[in-house]
Amino acid sequence: MKIRLDKNYALAMYRHANREAMHEALDLPLARSAVDRDYLSRSLPDLFESLASLASTRILPVYDGKVLLTGAANDPKPELRLFNTDEITSFEYLAYLGKTVGAAELPDDSAIVLAVLEEESALAIEPNLENWHVLRRTGAGLSDLGAGIYAQALALYNWNRTHGFCPKCGAATELIQAGWVRLCPTDAHEIYPRTDPAIIVNVIDEHDRILLGSQGVWEENRWSILAGFVEAGESLTAAVIREIYEEAGVRVVEPKYLASQAWPFPYSLMLGFTAKVDPEFSGTALIPDGEEIEKLRWFSREDILREAHELLLPGRMTISRAMIEHWFGGEIVSATEKGIQ
Repeated sequence: MKIRLDKNYALAMYRHANREAMHEALDLPLARSAVDRDYLSRSLPDLFESLASLASTRILPVYDGKVLLTGAANDPKPELRLFNTDEITSFEYLAYLGKTVGAAELPDDSAIVLAVLEEESALAIEPNLENWHVLRRTGAGLSDLGAGIYAQALALYNWNRTHGFCPKCGAATELIQAGWVRLCPTDAHEIYPRTDPAIIVNVIDEHDRILLGSQGVWEENRWSILAGFVEAGESLTAAVIREIYEEAGVRVVEPKYLASQAWPFPYSLMLGFTAKVDPEFSGTALIPDGEEIEKLRWFSREDILREAHELLLPGRMTISRAMIEHWFGGEIVSATEKGIQ
């Protein structure tokens, strides 16, 4: 066992040391797509009637924020179940997601339409409610097409659920622009899908250790990197500095952007950064805010290797897992992936 750990550690250190030379990018499940959103077509009259006449058009049904799969939810490479247009004729509303480009499953220019279903329509195509899935924990293996349309469809679904009324006058809004705009019929106010930006940060100290935190509602020994929403009128780098100080009592400098991915739970955009501990505050005691974060700890790569069998890390669909492994220099097999709960 010691030899295996030494080899893994050496490989992790090599990858970390050569990160910039290798130009290794983060593999982010929900940053992938094989869809041209084709936004110009959203304003076409009778768009959905035209798409319904095409044999290549596919429908992605969503019920209660859940989708159907061609196999089991725990399949390492789940595949969304898409339908022909004549298989789904009853729905609450439709939204045009775009047309395929470079997808392995479908020819290019195949239109993809979101159909949000009410219970009766959902049960008509799949009566077993256990077969309707939320893929928050299990969707990391989706294809480029599946990942792109799942993130887009779920974000639109969640936005529509909470923006059914005009914020100015309270009138019920109507969907226009192929499901991408809600219009108030009283004052013509237009409401567009919202995206909430959130920063998430690899905080690194002078010993090249990473800062992980744990929330009080989490299981024992579950850890993640720190994150928070960007406030009104705030830059991303300012949000990094503020959030880390608020949640951990740590002053950081040199925030550097890493990558981003959608997180449609309900409609966020996660923006990944690295930041260093300010040398003037090196050694400052960690102070969890006591509300969101209850425990904080610095982890070295040796700590991760030694404790991986009992650590509960973020799921592989998250940007946080990708960022931790980016710092580490390779894949980490944690307790959740060994069947240890």
